[in-house]
Amino acid sequence: MSFLHDLPIADLITQYGYWAIFLVITLESAGVPLPGETALISAAVYAGSTGQIRIGLVVAAAAAAAILGDNLGYWVGRRWGMPLLLRYGRAVALDHARLKLGQYLFRQHGGKIVFFGRFTAMLRAYAALLAGVNQFDARRFFLFNAAGGIAWASLMGFGAYSCGRSIEHVAGPVGIGLLALVVFGGVALWLFVRRHEARLSREAEAAFPGPLA
Repeated sequence: MSFLHDLPIADLITQYGYWAIFLVITLESAGVPLPGETALISAAVYAGSTGQIRIGLVVAAAAAAAILGDNLGYWVGRRWGMPLLLRYGRAVALDHARLKLGQYLFRQHGGKIVFFGRFTAMLRAYAALLAGVNQFDARRFFLFNAAGGIAWASLMGFGAYSCGRSIEHVAGPVGIGLLALVVFGGVALWLFVRRHEARLSREAEAAFPGPLA
């Protein structure tokens, strides 16, 4: 249990159970930088080690929270995100051409971004918000978001539960390996976009001619 005691989130899980899991993951999914995945893994290990909470309910709470939080983030981004970026985007190197490029990439690969973003630390808190900003179709968003939330909660929750006490021995190496994959993937994506940005920008302009509204 030392792995759990080293994490402040474990105290919340011990005291508030499923509600703590639900709240932390909902807020993270809506765009608040909170340790949602840590909460899920800690709760799953706690369930396996003590039996005081049920892993099925842990996974259900995490999946429901992921879906709800992502939907909140999506609608916030859809309603207020683009006007703010149109006004202030240049301050963070997001001019109209790059905003169009974002919309184009979401049109072409939005489902993949929403689904796999749930498994990526850098995207988990912001993929839904970006989907809303880029006007990704609401029905498709709901389907890919629900599938991603359920898959993520099930794989992470049941996986950590199965590891039980041994999670403290594998969490470090696995975490380092996952971080390396995320960093490699991020660098690869950046290089791809930089190499093909001009062509993609032309395609984006053809797909969204004229000024953004």
